[in-house]
Amino acid sequence: MAIISTILNVILLIVIVVTIFNIIIFVHELGHFLAAKWRGLRIDRFQIWFGTPIWKKEINGVQYGLGWIPAGGFVALPQMAPMEALEGGTKDDKPLPPISALDKIIVAFAGPLFSMMLALLSAVVVWGVGKPMDFIPTKTVGEVAEGSPAAKAGIHPGDTILAINGQPVNGFTGTLDSIRESIILSKGQQIEFTIQRAGEAAPLKLISEFETPKTQWYQRGGLREVGFGPEIHHIEIGSILKGSPAEKAGFKEGDTLISMNNRKFTADAEAVAFIKETGAHPIEFELTRNGKPLKLTATPVVPLSPAGKGPMLGLGFYGAPYQDQTIVHPGPFKQVYDSLHMMWITITSVVAKDSSIGVGHLSGPVGIATLLYQLLQMVDGWQRVLGFMVLFNVNLAVLNMMPFPVLDGGHITLAILEKIFGRPVQAKPLEILQTICALALISLMLFVTSKDIGDKFGHGGSASEQLVFPN
Repeated sequence: MAIISTILNVILLIVIVVTIFNIIIFVHELGHFLAAKWRGLRIDRFQIWFGTPIWKKEINGVQYGLGWIPAGGFVALPQMAPMEALEGGTKDDKPLPPISALDKIIVAFAGPLFSMMLALLSAVVVWGVGKPMDFIPTKTVGEVAEGSPAAKAGIHPGDTILAINGQPVNGFTGTLDSIRESIILSKGQQIEFTIQRAGEAAPLKLISEFETPKTQWYQRGGLREVGFGPEIHHIEIGSILKGSPAEKAGFKEGDTLISMNNRKFTADAEAVAFIKETGAHPIEFELTRNGKPLKLTATPVVPLSPAGKGPMLGLGFYGAPYQDQTIVHPGPFKQVYDSLHMMWITITSVVAKDSSIGVGHLSGPVGIATLLYQLLQMVDGWQRVLGFMVLFNVNLAVLNMMPFPVLDGGHITLAILEKIFGRPVQAKPLEILQTICALALISLMLFVTSKDIGDKFGHGGSASEQLVFPN
């Protein structure tokens, strides 16, 4: 029954993700549709997803359908710039009366406008119900990895980060001006840290290099890091290997470590080192589980595989900083502004030559769907999804306003040129330009989608690398 329940839950989450995508696409295309009705344009088709329809129905001369390529959607308007290559051709070749440049601008602009309206509607709901803050407020450095760029720069545990590259920071992670995000989005070959250190009268300025974790060619490139983490609030049990002494002793993921043999720890690395030092001797653990105290005893043993390992418990520790998950109620316009700001930072980072953020770090439909799926599984998942709806629809509206053929902004640009020169752009050159832009956009989508899929592989070890404990 548990397996069936899990499968049904996964299916339900997938259905919800697909439904959310379709709502976003439908609202955008509904803007074009209603504007075209208002301005008296002929509407051939209203289709969600591209390609040959797998379902279609004609009502009052309009064919409504669902395509087989699960990406985007369209309203076929033959009086606008022709898009037969993507929309499957016109229903007939009868000549149609021309429409004004203003009509074209209104119809093209209606899609992004409806997306922005959906973003505002989602923001109003978030304003009312709230969303988790997901913010680590500490600015104090915890563990510094040995040999890391931070260690070489002279950053010590206990240092407080005041600014990065001259810009004040706000907490460790969770906002664009937090420490982790500031490191990732930094530009240039070095990062300047302004820190406050105990015993020092004035802040210190330290220059650090950075490193990017190596990834496989089919994965996204690593993000900048310098090798330190936030101060630890508590240590949790992060993983338990099957058949290990830890599993037999009754440990569960999420247990909070208080002490081992009456000794307390301030970093997960210290706890791991203590187990290695103890060897094959019993260790008394003091824990809390769901807020209640608990005592367990476990004895490290030598695993059967791989050979050469010392006594181990099969227990993984996770040094957890204090995380503020307060439910906040930001105003609708602030949410839209923050989404626009995040989009601007992303685009400028992608095009900057001295940034580590590239096109490959963008997400396609698979990555977005995966993120939605993950958000739905988290605590307060539906509130998180509402917050994401604001960001996604703002992005959809702005990106569609870019002046490229096949995008709404391209239609507006062509209409403005038509108004200036007094005649439409010639059909043949426009068709060639549209085809080039369509191929470029499809190639970009395929590229980022390949990274979405590639990131799902290569993170786990092979079977020979897994620890096997004796029964």
